[in-house]
Amino acid sequence: MRTPKTVKSLEELGRVQLSKTFFMRDFLYSEIAQVEQIPNIPDSPDLAIKAGSALCEKVLEPIQEKLGRICIRSAYRSCAVNAKGAENKNQYSCSKNEANYAGHIWDVKDADGYMGATACIVVTSFLPYYEKTADWQALAWWVHDNVPEYSSMYFFPKLAAFNISWHEKPEKRIDSYVQPKGCLTKTGMDNQNVDHSKAYQEFIRSIGADK
Repeated sequence: MRTPKTVKSLEELGRVQLSKTFFMRDFLYSEIAQVEQIPNIPDSPDLAIKAGSALCEKVLEPIQEKLGRICIRSAYRSCAVNAKGAENKNQYSCSKNEANYAGHIWDVKDADGYMGATACIVVTSFLPYYEKTADWQALAWWVHDNVPEYSSMYFFPKLAAFNISWHEKPEKRIDSYVQPKGCLTKTGMDNQNVDHSKAYQEFIRSIGADK
């Protein structure tokens, strides 16, 4: 598929079904693109579709199937959009393009030649539990135990939104800007390959997903 240059061709890209319930259009909205008037369109649509399909099929669909509706906060960024975000990092909180290849920039492989994709999501069923407890780790550990093909997660305070990634060479790492801040787990840590069900059983019980 060529880079869209017309409304019709962009519509065709947006209608590409990445998985059972997600379409490419779900991931193209960007506040930076809107405010800065920069098109958020892939330069390499086929690679963006391939990476996005893996993210949706292997990571997002398993979460949505068990926990209910996922809200996409941000996802794909073109190189131009991400560069503008990095230029105004204090305002937009974007890393440089090189750090986002195979991350938010789906249509460029990383420095090692691997493909990947990232989306920032909110799990709406988690909000009542999070607002009551501020326990973001319950969701983090649930995903870790139940979505084996995720690569990384990074949690933020508002709405327990978090970046979640799929990558050809997964990190298996969880970090957070929410207290307790820092790295929750990564490859090599003692807590990486143990049962964490006690950490999320109250949340799962609260939404009836244990039945």
